[in-house]
Amino acid sequence: MYGIARPLLFTLEAERAHEAALAGLDLAWRTGAMTLLAHRREPLPTRVLGLEFPNPVGLAAGLDKNGAHVDALLALGFGFVEVGTVTPRPQPGNPRPRLFRLPGHRAIINRMGFNNDGVDALVRNVERAQRKGGLLGINIGKNKDTPNESASDDYLYCLERVYPLADYVTVNISSPNTAGLRELQEEQALHRLVGDLREAQEALAARHGRRVPVLVKVAPDLNDNDIDACARVLGDLRVDGVIATNTTVNRTTVQGHRHAKEPGGLSGAPLMGQSTLVLRRLRARLPEAIPLVGVGGILSGADAVAKMAAGANLVQVYTGLVYRGPALVGECVDAIRRRKEAPSRGAAVPA
Repeated sequence: MYGIARPLLFTLEAERAHEAALAGLDLAWRTGAMTLLAHRREPLPTRVLGLEFPNPVGLAAGLDKNGAHVDALLALGFGFVEVGTVTPRPQPGNPRPRLFRLPGHRAIINRMGFNNDGVDALVRNVERAQRKGGLLGINIGKNKDTPNESASDDYLYCLERVYPLADYVTVNISSPNTAGLRELQEEQALHRLVGDLREAQEALAARHGRRVPVLVKVAPDLNDNDIDACARVLGDLRVDGVIATNTTVNRTTVQGHRHAKEPGGLSGAPLMGQSTLVLRRLRARLPEAIPLVGVGGILSGADAVAKMAAGANLVQVYTGLVYRGPALVGECVDAIRRRKEAPSRGAAVPA
């Protein structure tokens, strides 16, 4: 079915196609036609973060900014769906056009800029969702006009609002599309921010009677020293998990493309190697008890297995869904299943 829809969607400007695809998913879910898009597969239960995931393949944040399509997205077979990034106040994001396809590279460049309707709107949407079949992560950020010195206020506000509804919360400090945001990954700033959030997390756990894991999402553009510093901070503060990685500002792999010089974050196949290197280095430097979510460049089941081999406990897709459609979800689940079953058959585990 997606093989028919994709050429039509690709005739539209990228952001219009994004909106049309989400509307189509909602229609398919409401009318019971979702079986035309996604085939039901056997679960692959995976326990991470103290949570039971139906399978280890999730949707990365960014596709559903406002948590308005949770049920339709879960129906595609994801073990978990992450919505957002959401900010305390609504903001329009950057001017259009701000989303560009690079089909020959199976890539996307975006400079959306945390466009969203604000955390209160997301909370209302999530409260209405049925949330069957998988878990829900909520990705939080700061408003564009909030200075970094006050960033904790924005993150703490969002954390408190989404805490009762989320299965886990992700702290986005790695988008390249909000000026200065990545400075929050610097060692001292990261320690202050994550320390504030950890303290709030414990207070919220006591108030609500349940502990919601808080993860931190990092950039793929960190150098080795920055990755090591990040691992030290996150390990010392005993963060619940790390998502590696966000999009990249590196254009080496797409030089010569007409969109290559567009500002924003590059995702898709060209990101696979770079993001996996960061994932592997983090795994080597973080305590084993801190799980990792591998994201960036997954366009096949083999890519998902490569992330797991590099140290991921869970994986997420986004751009791969645009190019491959819902079949990618099941392909990744099946590939990871084969990897897990291989040792019991005496077979070699794919690298």
